Amino acid sequence: MLTERQRMILNAIVDDYIRSAEPVGSRSISKRGDVGYSPATIRNEMADLEELGFLEQPHTSAGRIPSHKGYRYYVDHLVRLDNLSTDEVGRLKSVFAEKITAMEEIVQHTASILSQLTNYTSIALGPEVFNASLRHFQLLPLNEETAVAIVVTNTGHVENKTVPIPPGISASELEKVVNVLNAKLVGVPLFKLRAQLYSEIGQELSKYVSHVQEMMTMVESILADDSSHREVYLSGTTNILAQPEFQDVDKIKTIWELLEETPALIKVVGSAPTGIQVRIGQENLHEAISNCSMITATYTIDGQTLGTIGVLGPTRMEYGKVINMMNHLSGQLALFMRRWYR
Repeated sequence: MLTERQRMILNAIVDDYIRSAEPVGSRSISKRGDVGYSPATIRNEMADLEELGFLEQPHTSAGRIPSHKGYRYYVDHLVRLDNLSTDEVGRLKSVFAEKITAMEEIVQHTASILSQLTNYTSIALGPEVFNASLRHFQLLPLNEETAVAIVVTNTGHVENKTVPIPPGISASELEKVVNVLNAKLVGVPLFKLRAQLYSEIGQELSKYVSHVQEMMTMVESILADDSSHREVYLSGTTNILAQPEFQDVDKIKTIWELLEETPALIKVVGSAPTGIQVRIGQENLHEAISNCSMITATYTIDGQTLGTIGVLGPTRMEYGKVINMMNHLSGQLALFMRRWYR
């Protein structure tokens, strides 16, 4: 348990280091109006905090920097959620002001705005199709030989696919197929569509369509999608280059390799528990970001997690600012999704 004085000094060191990226000395802390202790007293407390594992001393400096343990204590007990400026609030709200035709657009815009406002790298996972169900199906003939199939899920995912129309199938028969599929498959989870197609749909289609097997093959090709597919949106991947901690080319290379490896990235970001989570240093699940911090927020509807947004940056991250932005976005996403699913 830290004393009140130790908490105050640790808070001041973390705040100063986040702002300056330079080791913090006792004299600079003593000059702060909110501390009020002599340099000698601060030096003693800093030595104790270092012994307790909350601070580290770089070999080339007399100052101290926070350790991962120090950042964790700061986030759990000391951080103040910075007030967002009018401009920041306006830009966050602008994500939801545009006309949106698919949930992925919101997720993509969110990633872009987050990276711009934080100057860190943002990562967003689109709705998890494995948990999605069919919301609407449509077949729009382009000519006598081809049609555009449109599949919309309850998560807002829209899939367009051009497919050949089986010979001998009329426009009226295509319309019957669409009506049957919407009547029988809406609400069915995507990963169950194929089984449902053959257990229920074939017999129903035979009442209206002459070439049932050909139509079944066409429909199966439309619905055959990777049920574990998730979209990953990245924004601000070069922002990390602006951070002094990441001037080492090898360190940057491993981070970028992770960002390009979609399955690993999904595992790292998507494994976060619900709500807002802060992972610092080695709390992250991948060695490439063991010197980074990641703040994630899940977005949900009716208790079901649809996806995750995350911000990746140095452990010297502006935690108060980013956490407040994630809080704001989580609330806005929840309101948007309630309207979307009405």
